[in-house]
Amino acid sequence: MKLGIFGINTGPCAAPECAANVARAAEAAGFESVWTGEHVVLPDPQAPPSPAPPQHPMLDPAVALAFLAAHTRHLRLATGIIILPQRNPVVLAKELASVDVLSQGRLVFGLGAGYLRPEFDALGAAFGDRGARTDEYIDALRALWTEAKPAFAGRTVRFAGIDAQPRPVQKPHPPIVVGGTSPAALRRAVTRGNGWYGFLRDLDAAKGDLAGLAAARREAERPASLGALELSVTPLPRIGLDDAQRYRDLGVERLVLLPPARDEAAMLRWVDETAETLVRKLA
Repeated sequence: MKLGIFGINTGPCAAPECAANVARAAEAAGFESVWTGEHVVLPDPQAPPSPAPPQHPMLDPAVALAFLAAHTRHLRLATGIIILPQRNPVVLAKELASVDVLSQGRLVFGLGAGYLRPEFDALGAAFGDRGARTDEYIDALRALWTEAKPAFAGRTVRFAGIDAQPRPVQKPHPPIVVGGTSPAALRRAVTRGNGWYGFLRDLDAAKGDLAGLAAARREAERPASLGALELSVTPLPRIGLDDAQRYRDLGVERLVLLPPARDEAAMLRWVDETAETLVRKLA
């Protein structure tokens, strides 16, 4: 089972020295990946379903991962997730391809459709059609990354007569991981994703998610070019070896752990302890 760390761009890891130290320690300890989160803005005052106080520090995912690419050698660098319908897909394609080039092919592109209307409103992004735009933007990104003469004609994004450089190092493109647990997100993972990602899912919730993915596979055709759907989950904090093995028995191939730590020293202690209790025993 692969093990990753969530939050490499947020909380204590919004400080560059902490992020670099945690990423280097994670790589040395045998973790497979580090994952960013994203909210461009947060509602002030905080109100449900906002996940964090408005003053919570959070670096831009692409900027943070490019910085960490220079401090690591083989650690996978993942967005977990980028809120895709808030972005211009043509600009984002260049940003993410640049991260893949700078990291020599270590990017994992995790995306989601988003759920905070105040964030969409602040960005001038439509909230009601975010699912449809997420689908189109995935297709547009794939065209920009893989086609000799990129062209796309959708309802919300159109381009032709252009080229998009650099192209990603990974071929045909970095893994596309679809986050979310709604029926639409599960269907999107089946039809457009190389992987699926569920955030803060206990074992019972993960079982339901996997049943939902199986139902989506029965209802929608999965292109053979996508390969097998890789399953990643962030469990609730403080899981043990038995819990991790139960996720593995369900078919989950990667656990992206959320450290219960609020400063750099506690983060580094957690990396060392988790390497001993989980990473080396699940390798």
